[in-house]
Amino acid sequence: MSENRQIGTARPPGRLKKTVVMVGMMGAGKTAVGRALAARLAVPFLDSDAEIEAAANLTIPEIFARDGEAFFRAKEAQVIGRLLDAGRGVLSTGGGAYLAPANRAMISERGVAVWLKADLEVLWTRVRHRTHRPLLRTGDPKATLRALYEARVPAYAQADLTVETDAQVSVEGMVDRVLAALATRPDVYEEA
Repeated sequence: MSENRQIGTARPPGRLKKTVVMVGMMGAGKTAVGRALAARLAVPFLDSDAEIEAAANLTIPEIFARDGEAFFRAKEAQVIGRLLDAGRGVLSTGGGAYLAPANRAMISERGVAVWLKADLEVLWTRVRHRTHRPLLRTGDPKATLRALYEARVPAYAQADLTVETDAQVSVEGMVDRVLAALATRPDVYEEA
């Protein structure tokens, strides 16, 4: 049997009992790490922002411009609830999703929140050249990112699990870190 077949048929390293919800700042790697984690565990990957865009047939910046942030946050909460009910998997959320106390409670009751914790400089390096971040469309986007970071960290710190990220670790390395954190929660994840 070729090595590629062995890799393709490899058994997942464990079994999820609850949906893993990736939370954290824009640029923390929620989508990239979430997608790789889902692949490693052989479970569905869901992205709340992508689901919102598909339902609205608009991009997130277009929704913000047309309907405002409050409307977007209400729809985001509905979509997260629906995705948590869809079955066990890995769910990536937008950076502001975990700020609402109702979302935090819903996620912890029906899933497990994993905060990808990155420092401000790592985040800035990752987002500074991206134009699709509506909250950073300001005269001083780095100052805006800093203000968002300082305001949001207390909410993220309430996550069920925290996984540190930095500029040196690969996506696969982050998946290893997340799996190690999940292994501390037998109610969420059972190692094979």
